[in-house]
Amino acid sequence: MTADSPSEALALLAGERVDHRFKGLPPDADGLTVAELAAQRRNLFTGGFTTPVLALSAERLEHNLKLMETYAVRHGLAFAPHGKTSMAPQLFQRQIEHGAWGITLAVPHQVRVARAFGTRRVFLANELVDPAALRWISAELDADPGFRLVCYVDSVRGVELMDAALAGAARPLDVVVELAAGDGARTGVRTEAECAAVADAVAAAPTLRLVGVAGYEGEVPGADPERVRAWLRRLVALAVAFDKDGRFDGTDEIVVSAGGSAWFDAVADVFAEIPELSLPVLKLLRSGAYVSHDDGHYRKITPFNRVPEEGALEPAFRLWAQVVSRPSPEQAFVNAGKRDAAYDMHLPFAQVVRRDGVERPATGVEVTGVSDQHAWLRTGPEADLEVGDWLGMGLSHPCTSFDKWQLIPVAEADGTVVDYLRTYF
Repeated sequence: MTADSPSEALALLAGERVDHRFKGLPPDADGLTVAELAAQRRNLFTGGFTTPVLALSAERLEHNLKLMETYAVRHGLAFAPHGKTSMAPQLFQRQIEHGAWGITLAVPHQVRVARAFGTRRVFLANELVDPAALRWISAELDADPGFRLVCYVDSVRGVELMDAALAGAARPLDVVVELAAGDGARTGVRTEAECAAVADAVAAAPTLRLVGVAGYEGEVPGADPERVRAWLRRLVALAVAFDKDGRFDGTDEIVVSAGGSAWFDAVADVFAEIPELSLPVLKLLRSGAYVSHDDGHYRKITPFNRVPEEGALEPAFRLWAQVVSRPSPEQAFVNAGKRDAAYDMHLPFAQVVRRDGVERPATGVEVTGVSDQHAWLRTGPEADLEVGDWLGMGLSHPCTSFDKWQLIPVAEADGTVVDYLRTYF
């Protein structure tokens, strides 16, 4: 099902009933619609929510959305934030309302989610060779003249498989040649000569249309500013060479796309150097983790650390758990673990303790490990921690934080929950 409009689809989402599927929500909210529960503006700490519960800061979320909108405009970039980070259609819509060209996605299921909620432009950052998925996408393109999807190609064999699966399509599928970030990097074509061979294969495939070049600089081996910028200049040079050879004659703009969440400053700098080509250039940035940011990996690597004059992202996640055991002065356990918290890059970070409505820093408290449903805490002599206390923890890596929660409260600074984000992983 594809929505007639994003607002119509999101209105249906607000009518979903709250029940046992959604952990952390108040048990007495069972049977209410999401809209009805949001309208009650319950407090995260006193409104019946159970631990563990993940919350997003309403203020910080809005700050991050505005900051990247401003950044993209300032640097003349179109923006297609990577939706795999959140898989939350409400955030897709807010990103688009904040100026995004469209949404980047990685696999066909994610495209189906986006289409179900009315997304009109999708950048698929993978070569897609699944015949069933290609036929579905072709049907979406044929049925909706306003829908556009751009997809990677990175091999002649892939082009041949795509062309065979799309036989009979009324509209060609727009593709960009993916340039690999280097030998031993992830996907993509390794050399410029191989890129030309893939482009030749696209030209021979009636179901495909070459519209640009793309890649992911985050996979550059030994990535540093010099190496990343050197690879980005290779990508730009590839676009220039393809344009000179007339490879983009069938399109009305040239797509040049890159940009994860670690090097978008380099992307902005190098894309500003793109010379005038025979067609307008869509300089498409795809960073996604910015929307929630984090307290670990992305706090450390964000480009805003290098360009503080451009602003700063704010970590919007906080996972709340309750102390359920205090077996010794040196140890405690809370009731959130691997099922609730990202732990693939860093363990959660103990930040604040709440007791009797009073919040204070989690001094002397450190998360040292996670089991399925517990976090292990090391507590120093200065730690004031009792069974029943709520512990607020920061997380590292947004992509593996969103995916553990199907309905996430969005709370204002005083704890008032003003919305709920539905995710689809």
